[in-house]
Amino acid sequence: MPSLGDLISLLEVWFPPAMAADWDAVGLVWGDPASPVRKVLFAVDPSVCVAEEAAEWGADLLVVHHPLFLRAVHGVPRIDPKGRVIGTLADAGCALYTAHTNADQASGGVSESLAVALGLTDLEPILPGIPESTGMGRIGRVPDSTLGAFAALVAARLPPTSGGIRVAGDADRVIRRAAVCGGSGDFLLDHLVATEVDVYVTSDLRHHRASEFMEHGGPALIDVPHWAAEWTWLPVVAERLSIATGAGMRDSVETRVSLTPTDPWSFRI
Repeated sequence: MPSLGDLISLLEVWFPPAMAADWDAVGLVWGDPASPVRKVLFAVDPSVCVAEEAAEWGADLLVVHHPLFLRAVHGVPRIDPKGRVIGTLADAGCALYTAHTNADQASGGVSESLAVALGLTDLEPILPGIPESTGMGRIGRVPDSTLGAFAALVAARLPPTSGGIRVAGDADRVIRRAAVCGGSGDFLLDHLVATEVDVYVTSDLRHHRASEFMEHGGPALIDVPHWAAEWTWLPVVAERLSIATGAGMRDSVETRVSLTPTDPWSFRI
């Protein structure tokens, strides 16, 4: 049976911590590397409801995308949400590990998983990265479509949320090449203006940036919920870990993807 340290070694080969942004907080948050691991739960957010799901299922390790401690804290009392997460996991003997910006630009990472989920092929990065990475975002080909039809496909391929998706552009525009970035991707807008990309799919686009981008005649925009876009990475990494630890063997690790929605928006009017 693999130890927590064994699984961390695998994750850090696939998603090297050196690829993380200097402001980020990735790696082991809680747990003993010597502990054996039978069950691993994957989720986007280290929310209280996810920690409770991990404990109820009997997970030994919870792997999340978003850090629990991105800013300094001075305590984790159980009356605080972060304290409840750590307390719930500690009570259940479940470790917590984060792969964030190091997973965004890796091969088999967040942006690549989103691209594959949306049917993009012949992938290349929007912006090349450091030698260890495969770059930020992805550009690829899609079967000829219209913006309206492609937006419908995006909505169908992502987990449903109350917010839905937002589209900027002519619904009849022809779509042949698409770009994606899992998570907040407006920092890549300037790199797409003079390209042959027809549509850019990302999250958290701000009003002024989106408005100015469209005025410059750039690609159409599809703004999708942050949680839903990044969720597409979870089945990919879960299957990868399952295979690497001998899926179906007697001492193989059981993996599971959390279906608990942690998108913060509950409804729209």
